[in-house]
Amino acid sequence: MKLAILGGSFNPVHIGHLFLAEAALTGLGYDRIILIPAFKSPFKAGVEGASPQDRMDMLTSSIPGDPRLTVDDCEIRRQGVSFTIDTIHEIISRYQPEGKPGLILGDDLASTFGQWQKPAEIAELVDIIIARRISGPESSPLANFPYPHKALDNEIMNVSSQTVREKIQSGGNWRYLVPPGARYLIEDRLLYGYAAGTADAGGMADAAGTASPSPDKTGAAALAETIARVENAARRVLSASRFTHSRNTALFAWDLCRRFDLDASKGYLAGIAHDLCKYMGEKELVRLAHADGGGSSKLEKEKPGLLHARAAAVLLRKKYGVTDPDIIEAIRSHTTASPDMGSLAKAVYVADKIEVSRSGVDPALRDLGRSADLDTLFREVFNNTVARLRSREVNLSYGTKRLLAAMHKRNNS
Repeated sequence: MKLAILGGSFNPVHIGHLFLAEAALTGLGYDRIILIPAFKSPFKAGVEGASPQDRMDMLTSSIPGDPRLTVDDCEIRRQGVSFTIDTIHEIISRYQPEGKPGLILGDDLASTFGQWQKPAEIAELVDIIIARRISGPESSPLANFPYPHKALDNEIMNVSSQTVREKIQSGGNWRYLVPPGARYLIEDRLLYGYAAGTADAGGMADAAGTASPSPDKTGAAALAETIARVENAARRVLSASRFTHSRNTALFAWDLCRRFDLDASKGYLAGIAHDLCKYMGEKELVRLAHADGGGSSKLEKEKPGLLHARAAAVLLRKKYGVTDPDIIEAIRSHTTASPDMGSLAKAVYVADKIEVSRSGVDPALRDLGRSADLDTLFREVFNNTVARLRSREVNLSYGTKRLLAAMHKRNNS
C-alpha cells in the first residue's frame, strides 16, 4: 500500500487540510494518507487553544467511514517536541508501506526544511511532496530547495487554523471552515473561546451521525451511512486508545477484504463495531449478550468481559438494523474465534490481532499480512494468539479448543 504522511498541529483541523490530503490521494496515486497531529510543534510552541487529545478527537471525528485517511497518535504518545525523522522511522516500522512513504509539506515550510533534524536522512527515507500553500509572487520557494522532491499541483485554499481560531474567538463566521465533526466538538467542548449560544447549533445529534438511516437509501449508500453512525458512536463511548484500535482494525479489515475479494465496506463496519461494547459494565454486557438467545459459558461466567463481542453483535442488530450474517459473525467471533468461521470473520479476526497500533505483535505476522492467503494468515495469527494465551495460563473456551484441534489436524494431514 502506498502511504503518505501529513503532519501538523491541526489546531483545529480545517477543510484545507482534508482538501490537501485528497489532492495527494488523487493527484499522486497514494492509497492512504496518515494524518499525524503533533503533541507540540517545534515551530509553533506558543500556540494553544485545544489539548492534544482535543485535536486528535477533532481529526478522527472529521473522517468517519473514509478508509483513505487514518490518524496516528505516535507524536502525542511520545509527548514533548517530536521531530519528523523519529516519526518517519516509526511509521515505516509499523505500517511497512509499499516503497518510500510520501511526506507532504507546504511550500511555506520549504525554506526552513534545512533546519529540521536530519533533513538529508529524511530525504533518503521518504518522497518529499511540496504542496502549494503560498499564492502570488512569493509562491516559488522551491527554486533553491536542495533535496529531491515532487511538486503537488493543488489548488490553494485561503484558510488556516489561526484564521479559524481568531474567528471563533471574535464570534465571526467559522463553522463551514472546519469539517462537521470538528465543529461539533469545538461547540461541545467550548474550544478556542467559543461561547455557547452565539449561534444556533441545532440538529447536532443528527448531523453527527446518530439519526436513523434515511428510509430511501439502500445498498451501498445505506451501509456507508450506518458506518458513519457506528464510527461516531464508537468515538464517543470508547476511550481514545480503544477507538484508535477500533478504527485501525476497520482499516486493516478493509485492506484485507479488498485483497481477498470480499466486501470491504462490511469488513470496515465489523472492524469499527467489534469493540463497541467494551466500555460497558458486567451487568449490562450480560443483559445485552444474552439477548442473542444464548446463556453464558463457564469461561464467560468467569470472565464476563468476553461477552463484549456477543453484546456488540446484538447492539449492531437492534440499534443500527444490521442483519447481515457475515458482519454479525465477524463481530461475535473476533475474541475467541469459532469453528467454521467465514472469510469475513477471519479477516476481521486477523485485523483485530495485528493492526498497526497494537503493541507486541510479531513483525513476522505483519509481514505475512501482506503476502499470505487468508487461511494461512488466519491460522498463523490464531495459533500465535493461542500460544500467547497458553503462556499466560488462560483457560481456552471449548470452541477455541475445537478450532485449534481442527487446525492441527489439517496441518498434519
